[in-house]
Amino acid sequence: MGIPRALERLLPESRLARSLALRSVLFAMGSGAFLTGSAFYFTHFVGLSAARVGLGLTIGGVASFVTAVPLGKLSDRFGPRPVWFACAFLAALTFLAWPFAHGFGAFVAIMVVGEVIDSAGSAARGAYTLDAFPREERVRSMAFMRSALNIGFTVGALIGGLALALPTDTGIKALPYATALVLALGALLVLRLPEPGHRHVAEPGAPTTGAALRNRGYLLTSIMSGVLTTNQVLLNVVIPLWLVQETDAPRVLLAWLFGTNTVLAVLFQVPASRGADTVPGALRASRVSAGFFTLSCLIVLFTHSTIGWVTIVLVWVGHVTVTGAELFESASQWGLQAELSDPTRRGEYQGVSRVGFAIGSLWAPAAYTWLAMNLHAAGWVVIAVIAVAAAAGMGPSARAAERYLAGTSAPPSAPLPNDPRPAYGTVGSGSSGCGPGRSAPYARVGPPGVSRMPSACG
Repeated sequence: MGIPRALERLLPESRLARSLALRSVLFAMGSGAFLTGSAFYFTHFVGLSAARVGLGLTIGGVASFVTAVPLGKLSDRFGPRPVWFACAFLAALTFLAWPFAHGFGAFVAIMVVGEVIDSAGSAARGAYTLDAFPREERVRSMAFMRSALNIGFTVGALIGGLALALPTDTGIKALPYATALVLALGALLVLRLPEPGHRHVAEPGAPTTGAALRNRGYLLTSIMSGVLTTNQVLLNVVIPLWLVQETDAPRVLLAWLFGTNTVLAVLFQVPASRGADTVPGALRASRVSAGFFTLSCLIVLFTHSTIGWVTIVLVWVGHVTVTGAELFESASQWGLQAELSDPTRRGEYQGVSRVGFAIGSLWAPAAYTWLAMNLHAAGWVVIAVIAVAAAAGMGPSARAAERYLAGTSAPPSAPLPNDPRPAYGTVGSGSSGCGPGRSAPYARVGPPGVSRMPSACG
């Protein structure tokens, strides 16, 4: 009896949240398996150099950036669930193209198609989550989904690692098919989800807010949030490079660092999300995130001159604190998206979030690596200052977004036809929230639809 009860506390309360968490596990497991072997697959079977792979990923990222807002509108026009299902199914089909891809042209074509599908799908996924849950359940439910993503990516990485470890190429060649199958199962789960009961549609002739890009406060808030998501750059790029090149810590420590991050993310994402379902609470979470971010920088910078176990402990603590930055930033991101987007334009606002995150984070891998590796302690201080400045700027930008919604607010939006429940919320009342996606705005390192964003819900 004790074990089931303990497991029960680790699961979402509602049936819908559990279904979405299961879908997140499937998405991350399939994507993570291919992502683990993608570098080998692209260089050995598609026939690309590492530089060509990087260029193709960049071109795909540009396609995602350009199409994010217009494709986000599809969910507002046709409903988030149908668009999400269509995109999830098409994403599965995209992986079936990889065994037939040879050369740079085919690689870019598949990447661009996949990124365009991912743009529309991630906006629809976020809009569905905002519509499906009542206000008080949104952030907590998304935290469960984020924990599920971490579990799925871990299992997927193990599957991909086993495929790489086989003495023949059979396992690696099978990864696109296996990924397509798992993602197709995830798409079927989307098809079985209920229509969201709180979906908003503007009443005919009623005044509406302007296009989401006109809400400059929301765009700026998304950019600042994107800057805070660069904790992923520290986690996955800068700290590992620093450990290898600037400290005497053993390289095997990297495995323990990433293992610790996964365990902490699974266990503490939900507790970290408490209180982030209001604008003040979400802003408070962003400040906590910046505090952890800064603490991590200040701890790691000292490891340049330490030796032995002191270095190992400090690097590990630095990794733990940057994980804290990740957890609280995710909670802040969800809360702000939930409270600051127009309920009648949720898909469009999800697209704007994606654009803002990209602007706020794509420059970070090159900048942070240069600062840490060339300026050492001074560089780490500059990185910390960037995070603090972003958190400080989120308060004014969030208030500007609130003023925009209040100044252009429409009457309460109407429920869908045949929806027995009353209209839920008004413009500016705080009604949305699953990020665009740990599909995201941290640097893409894999094929279309395969990325781990702080905001992704799978």
